Amino acid sequence: MRMETKNFMTPLRISLCFILLFLTTTSAQAPVYSYNSCMNSTSISPTYKTNVKSLLSWITNDSSISKGFNYTTISSNNGGDNDGYGDAVYGLYSCRYDITGYFCQFCLTTAVNEISRLCPDSVTAILWYDVCILRYSNQSFHGKVSLSPTWNVTGPRKIKNSTETKRIEDAMEGLITKATIETKQFWAVEEFDWGDNETLYGWVQCDRDLPSDECRKCLNAMLEIFPQCCGTKVQWAVFAPTCGMRMDDEKFYQKSDDNGTSTSRKLIISFSVLGSVALLCFSVYCFLYRKRVRKDEMMLDEETLNGDLPTIPLITILNSTNNFSKASKLGEGGFGPVYKGILPDGRQIAVKRLSQFSGQGSEEFRNEVMFIAKLQHRNLVRLLACCLQEKEKILVYEYMSNASLDSHLFDDEKKKQLDWKLRLRIIHGIARGILYLHEDSRLRVIHRDLKPSNVLLDDEMNAKISDFGLARAFEIGQNQANTKRVMGTYGYMAPEYAMEGLFSVKSDVFSFGVLVLEIITGNKNSGFHLLEHGQSLLLYAWNIWCAGKCLELMDLALVKSFIASEVEKCIHIALLCVQQDEADRPTISTVVLMLGSDTIPLPKPNHPAFSVGRMTLNEASTSGSSKNLSINDVTVSTMLPR
Repeated sequence: MRMETKNFMTPLRISLCFILLFLTTTSAQAPVYSYNSCMNSTSISPTYKTNVKSLLSWITNDSSISKGFNYTTISSNNGGDNDGYGDAVYGLYSCRYDITGYFCQFCLTTAVNEISRLCPDSVTAILWYDVCILRYSNQSFHGKVSLSPTWNVTGPRKIKNSTETKRIEDAMEGLITKATIETKQFWAVEEFDWGDNETLYGWVQCDRDLPSDECRKCLNAMLEIFPQCCGTKVQWAVFAPTCGMRMDDEKFYQKSDDNGTSTSRKLIISFSVLGSVALLCFSVYCFLYRKRVRKDEMMLDEETLNGDLPTIPLITILNSTNNFSKASKLGEGGFGPVYKGILPDGRQIAVKRLSQFSGQGSEEFRNEVMFIAKLQHRNLVRLLACCLQEKEKILVYEYMSNASLDSHLFDDEKKKQLDWKLRLRIIHGIARGILYLHEDSRLRVIHRDLKPSNVLLDDEMNAKISDFGLARAFEIGQNQANTKRVMGTYGYMAPEYAMEGLFSVKSDVFSFGVLVLEIITGNKNSGFHLLEHGQSLLLYAWNIWCAGKCLELMDLALVKSFIASEVEKCIHIALLCVQQDEADRPTISTVVLMLGSDTIPLPKPNHPAFSVGRMTLNEASTSGSSKNLSINDVTVSTMLPR
């Protein structure tokens, strides 16, 4: 699966897309979870489990290039289909006849992930979605009818009278005949005029490896089930492992035009009109192409981006966000808007749609996807998938239901829910996340925009750092870098970064120190000097600490829950982190040790850095604004190989 590899093909591609849209009547449907059947075993062998994993991997890859159906056998001794040694896994996948390419692959990728979760120790497993089925067993089932287990579903609408049940049976019998005798295509669809300006839509389909007579046998068995399970309903479906049928009062499939003359006429008109448009677009494009930056000519190959990160079809993202509606919008980041989405299986996601004006080119996006997909830690927000269709550059993250830390910390009512035990846990979580970025991940990552709005909270209020932005590889051994493009948020920037563009791991340590002081005080560093104190939060905390009155810094909401020694230690550590000279600041690994120990002596902190970029209470951030974001302002991050 590749995006377009040559830029000069863009106008022609656009024209062809117009033609396809002109001829298409119904868009492909996103997968909806239906049913699963798992035969678990406590004696399943490790070899069999390994073979199952290999099968699922094969399904994910093969579905992108097949015509929506295939089967195989995975055996540790390569015994083939006739292998009978118990460790062989026989697998099959099938998509509805009109679901191919991206949509088939996405349904099956979703199914692969779910069957691994739902059936981890199964010898035999089946997972149905409305548009695809995935199946494996330790017994060969290729070309054989399987009628167990069966599954059915019905809609709320009922038929008008009992005579309609017989009409529906007759209609479906006609479809079975069409699929198995007339066309022998293993599937058939039809629109039925039901009277009173009503149309019903029917569909039948078998596995494509079944002979016609076996397909008919399977479909007839499903039709026999219909009166008992679904005979009073207008909307219904019945499935077995090797076949299925469905009827609905809404069109749920995509049917090609069978009228050759009409299709030809449409093609002639389309090519006549759009051919001229394509020529004009091509001419304009050739002129503009000379001015384009060469680096954006690079090829974006989704297979090379896939690795550990799945791709997701654009149509699924559009459906999940209601076409990027205003109601779905969570906020605006530095590189584009962020939306809340709901996948067909009910999972909530955060969708970051990178703006074409963001300044992030193909190479930077590729680096971000390739790198961030490898970052896996409980205190980092997880990147789930990406999309590179139709010139869109989209990242899909896990959704954080409790939004960002700032939405709680700086709200007079919500902050009351953050007792000291919870705030201390959040501090520890942020520190562990930074430690992973700085020392435990494959490359050393400098975040450069640590702040409360970039710390998200999950269902259990665990802290997760978000936004790792545009990753960039540095030379081996390099511990510090310089940039002319300073990105981040005033109030959280280390002085050497804000004033000179110099950044290192100590830049993030400085930001962490500011974060800790804000968590303890419940006040923002930016604008703090406009309060009655008349000085920055850092300087005010320093003076209070020197006077031995640390607890006066504490948020009043903590009065009933604080532990004095823990509060004092956290303030002390924060002041060590915000020292003016970066050489005096501890590393994050030292910070984690100090947070977790009551016996490690803490050095006396030097004077903190002066507040950089004083702003009003309504702080203007160079990274953009947010409202209850799950993936907040996009941030430039930097990678340093160890």
